[in-house]
Amino acid sequence: MAVSMETFAQWKNTTLGKLDQSRKGSVDERARHVVCLLNSQERFFTTSSCSGRIVLMDGPPEGGVVQKKDCRWLFISHDPCRSEDLVSALSRSSGEAVLKFEAFVLHVQCHRLEDAQLLHSVAVNSGFRNSGLTVSRSGKIIMAVRSTHGLEVPLSHGGKLLVGEEYVHFLTQKANQKMEENFRRIHRFFQILQAALTAETPDLQGAEDPAVTPGEQENQAAVYRRRRKRHQSQTHAELDEEDSCSLDDCLDLFS
Repeated sequence: MAVSMETFAQWKNTTLGKLDQSRKGSVDERARHVVCLLNSQERFFTTSSCSGRIVLMDGPPEGGVVQKKDCRWLFISHDPCRSEDLVSALSRSSGEAVLKFEAFVLHVQCHRLEDAQLLHSVAVNSGFRNSGLTVSRSGKIIMAVRSTHGLEVPLSHGGKLLVGEEYVHFLTQKANQKMEENFRRIHRFFQILQAALTAETPDLQGAEDPAVTPGEQENQAAVYRRRRKRHQSQTHAELDEEDSCSLDDCLDLFS
């Protein structure tokens, strides 16, 4: 059973009133408009987020699985990076250096299960197909927006570089391509989320995306309403398998 709106509001005020515990200490700029939009809705609030990042971590010399708590951060960027910067960072490695690209991740607490299901549909249709939700015994419903759009490559062993600079340059290009695709998915997520919320709440007062005109927002909301009624019985298995679907295609698939 859903908790009362009063209890949910207390949870929201407590969570949003806490200091940001992330390494950066603030919301990533690329995800700020999404976070602001969700937090402007009384039935949602964000508990953590990352817009996506390229990370070079140095694990213990003895090897094994590199755990974030046991490693040094040689390099981190929330934007596309240069191979020269990675090569320079690798020179400081003394253990097992691993290059990672980690895609956008967002955790949102939802008031009702229906709210979480709506957000899940938005996430899946935006390309974040590893998204899911959990419900605690206390009634807390957490929706996690995630994808499998990642990269993880070991580059050094015992502080010794295992590959040449040419290969590091190649990996940098691949990581940057994934970052750009990640940004496109965030933009698509924001657009579809706006349309979904506007369709349910015509007087929505939320964050604005300068790339989307009022006319486009109205059209997106109209398409969402028509398609949602038409596909009430559609199952998740019938969703289009292409991650790079257009906005109209995604709106067509809402169940």
